[in-house]
Amino acid sequence: MRRRLLTFCLIGLLWGAGVASANSSAPTIVVLGDSLSAAYNMPTDDGWVALLSERLGDDATVINAAISGETTAGAVSRLPALLDTHTPDIVIIALGGNDGLRGYALSDVRANLVDMITASRDAGATVVLAGVRLPSNYGSAFIERFLGVYADVAEEHEVAFVPRLLEGVAENEALMQSDGIHPNEAAQPRILETIWTALQPILDPDTATAGRH
Repeated sequence: MRRRLLTFCLIGLLWGAGVASANSSAPTIVVLGDSLSAAYNMPTDDGWVALLSERLGDDATVINAAISGETTAGAVSRLPALLDTHTPDIVIIALGGNDGLRGYALSDVRANLVDMITASRDAGATVVLAGVRLPSNYGSAFIERFLGVYADVAEEHEVAFVPRLLEGVAENEALMQSDGIHPNEAAQPRILETIWTALQPILDPDTATAGRH
């Protein structure tokens, strides 16, 4: 009887170790963003980051480190602690809109994006970079220059890239809040799909490779 009990205990310990090992293989994703990712003016559970967590379930841990009003400089200063605390496998960077609204130099935005990419990679994380929009009153020429910073950084540093976080959203008044800057609840699933195009191949590279044949 005692031998049988010891056997059952041993089996339980081995099974528990197997579960722990399986869970530890699930990636951790940190979203470094501003109000566009922080579920501004809506329930947190309705934001695209929460929808991402819901989609992935137990297959990943999603940390929403987005803060309304955040700038690239602010995120650079916060990132080391986030990396130490969460040891993420993937970092999604969706920042810069507040820099543009405050008239910060594009060279500073670029330098901060590069610093975040470098720090994330040095910590062992894969990076997804998302371009963010400025209001149309900034003029098409400046907006294109602004978005060009993201494209150049993504190409130079070979990171997964989402050219426009609000693709198909910013142009649709029905998907924007009354301020014309922030997406509403109805827009969140679409934002998730836009991010998913870059994130899914990282999470499941075999599927992405198969899709190219």
